[in-house]
Amino acid sequence: MNGPRDVPQPIPYQGSKRQIAPVILQHFPLTVSRLVEPFAGSAAISLAVATRRRTERFWINDAHAPLIDLWGEIIHRPDALAGIYTHLWNDQLGREREYFDKVRDRFNDTHEPADFLYLLARCVKAAIRYNANGEFNNTPDNRRKGARPAEMRRRICYASALLHGRVGLTAWDYKKVLAQCSDDDLIYMDPPYQGVCGSRDQRYLPKIDHDQFYDELAKLNERDIMFAVSYDGRTGTKTYGDPLPESLRLTRLEIRAGRSTQATLLGRNDVTYESLYLSPALIASLEREGRISERQLSLW
Repeated sequence: MNGPRDVPQPIPYQGSKRQIAPVILQHFPLTVSRLVEPFAGSAAISLAVATRRRTERFWINDAHAPLIDLWGEIIHRPDALAGIYTHLWNDQLGREREYFDKVRDRFNDTHEPADFLYLLARCVKAAIRYNANGEFNNTPDNRRKGARPAEMRRRICYASALLHGRVGLTAWDYKKVLAQCSDDDLIYMDPPYQGVCGSRDQRYLPKIDHDQFYDELAKLNERDIMFAVSYDGRTGTKTYGDPLPESLRLTRLEIRAGRSTQATLLGRNDVTYESLYLSPALIASLEREGRISERQLSLW
């Protein structure tokens, strides 16, 4: 199986599941009719699934429209996007901070996808942050200039080749997406952690109501639809978010995600674990394939 570094990641994105995608995919059926990501972000799981040829159809959705516009350029106009990124990257040299601010101001006026890609490649922690007026306001990481043009072109073109002609793109509320899924689909959801999406945090637009989210998962169970959810986690003794309700009858696993970046900076060895929840329909599918047992599930 290919490792996470073999999978193209044109959109650098805080919270991406790139590193743990191989483990997550071990708990997916070998083949599915369609993979649906209602909270796609960098679509790390879709890219990992596409690389392994586990399905021929994808639905990438994110309520953040500029992100979906960027995906549209990556998939449908990769050469043009890579060319504009190359121009932006070269044009910044020698005036990187000033240039970042110029592109950021322009993006807040026009929402041009290539500008957005440049900002994500340059900003601190590759994090999407907005102020109260809905303006992108993250600052540049002055230690780096962003992925070099040749490398970014490679990532963009590889992702386009994997997904072109096989993916639907929408910027809908996740509830609308779930309502249109069927029992032929596998849904992977990575909603904002409760610990990082409070009312004062502008990273995620729009916010989600977690009680509503639980209700939507219950509806999926009633319709016998396969889904997996990355939802909460912990680092050392610190937890992020409450577990999903037991009433949903989900199987909860913990995946070792590696040492915490913050802990490393502080000289500690705290390890981050992320929870992955599997729906009853997904468990039933894995059982039919003869691929799981209680012992196997306990490994993670």
